[in-house]
Amino acid sequence: MAASDSAGDDSLYPIAVLIDELKNEDVQLRLNSIKKLSTIALALGVERTRAELIPFLTETIYDEDEVLLALAEQLGNFISLVGGPEHAYWLLRPLESLATVEETVVRDKAVESLRAVAAQHNPGDLEAHFVPLVFRLASGDWFTSRTSASGLFAVCYPRSQPAIKTELLTHFRSLCQDDTPMVRRAAASKLGELAQVVELQYLKSDLIPMFVNLAQDEQDSVRLLAVEACVSIASLLSQEDVEQLVMHTLKQCTGDTSWRVRFMVADRFTELQKAVGVEITRNDLVPAFQSLLKDSEAEVRAAAANKVKDFCQNLDKQHQESIIMTNILPCVKDLVADPHQHVKSSLASVIMGLSPILGRHNTIEHLLPLFLSQLKDECPEVRLNIISNLDCVNEVIGIQQLSQSLLPAIVELAEDSKWRVRSAIIEYMPLLAGQLGQEFFDEKLNSLCMTWLMDHVFAIREAATLNLRKLVDQFGAEWAENTIIPKVLAMSRDQNYLYRMTCLFCINVLAEACGSDITTRLLLPTVLSMANDKVANVRFNVAKTLQKIAPQLDQAVIQPQVKPVLDKLNADLDIDVKYSASEAIAGIAG
Repeated sequence: MAASDSAGDDSLYPIAVLIDELKNEDVQLRLNSIKKLSTIALALGVERTRAELIPFLTETIYDEDEVLLALAEQLGNFISLVGGPEHAYWLLRPLESLATVEETVVRDKAVESLRAVAAQHNPGDLEAHFVPLVFRLASGDWFTSRTSASGLFAVCYPRSQPAIKTELLTHFRSLCQDDTPMVRRAAASKLGELAQVVELQYLKSDLIPMFVNLAQDEQDSVRLLAVEACVSIASLLSQEDVEQLVMHTLKQCTGDTSWRVRFMVADRFTELQKAVGVEITRNDLVPAFQSLLKDSEAEVRAAAANKVKDFCQNLDKQHQESIIMTNILPCVKDLVADPHQHVKSSLASVIMGLSPILGRHNTIEHLLPLFLSQLKDECPEVRLNIISNLDCVNEVIGIQQLSQSLLPAIVELAEDSKWRVRSAIIEYMPLLAGQLGQEFFDEKLNSLCMTWLMDHVFAIREAATLNLRKLVDQFGAEWAENTIIPKVLAMSRDQNYLYRMTCLFCINVLAEACGSDITTRLLLPTVLSMANDKVANVRFNVAKTLQKIAPQLDQAVIQPQVKPVLDKLNADLDIDVKYSASEAIAGIAG
């Protein structure tokens, strides 16, 4: 008897610990116990979890938000712990309570868990337990429960009986017309999701009137969410139905008094374009897009400008060029000179993509002047966005035309007084080199790359050094030997010790790129000759460079040439030089 008593006590122990911890004053302890729920449920077994643990959790939902959030998350993964899908409805009571709390994050997590649990319900349990829960939440006194209800309609609608479907739509309609803006906002955000699962006849008869009302709501935060729903709804309808049922409302949104609503239309424009098809795009969306590009609010113009390339690409091929040239390009020309930087920057990131669409002649005549003015814009981001997309223009108009028109502007930027602008150009040099080819690069841009190595800003010298490595990877070791190595090695004799150090930094990156022969024949003698430099910092870097290039050197070279120099540096008067030399000796020996 005693044995069985102790066994009974053992089985009660986990729930006793949990209850103690959940009642503890320390939030962290309560949080930890919630996170261990699955372990406790496993220890209790499915029957006691249903009979004891779930009711206990349901009764204790009055805690700190972070504890409730953890509980809402845990319950979503609890289906197997209450006995599988046929007992999933046991989890609904605590989750229903969590879906009505004040804190939004907790409610959202509870709804997420409810959706996961609903998917595991069989149709009978769904109608007996889940649908009544949705109705209770949807008609709750507090707006919190009604906002939570909005997210649950789409998961139970497809598997419900026709009579219940009708009831669900009635409840959803009342949420769309709720007195509280937060509830209408929640309903508007879930309208598109519900549209995906209702039958077409109810989409037209029930959901579209809801959409039209929400799109005319007095609160702009509701109206802008209706725009998102519009994308889902339009993609489900035929062209004719879109024209009749949706377009009038969408046009109203494009000219809405609130810039936030117009911004949402601009932001979703290409999705809307795909949803409504080419015919409606040509007749209705092109004028709407023009008005967004000319909008009085900079945020709206920036969002629309960002869609220019995608919108033009999706136009039907037959009318594409004429629409762009007649309707879109005049607006684009105005945006190039927009007073707001982020509008110009948005446009610059996509404008080059118009070249392949419009072809060589139109690019040279109409787009090149725009690119040039953007390359000279005072905003660095605008210039940067143009340079980073030069390759697609090069493919259309060819290298000769590109060099005549855009290259002078690039050279001007490379010598800009602001070091960040120079740095940005360096970053794009390898890209330009790949686009322009070796011969052209040597003729026009090589001298720039060497000039940067002597820049007075260290960040530029460092970027120029890494740039050399990328150029050698592009053009090969032979090109490096003939073109850049002589200029780099000449820096070892410069009066300014900073440039002598830059020479060493260049050798660090060039040795690996150029290989063993060039390193031994050309680079090593220069490094060794710098070991006697009068500036300790240079000698310090000589030791580091010797360690860096050692993998490219033969032992037959290291022992007679490198080792004696490092030994000499290891006896240097400067403590840092000695340390660097000893590190190098150990590194090479290792």
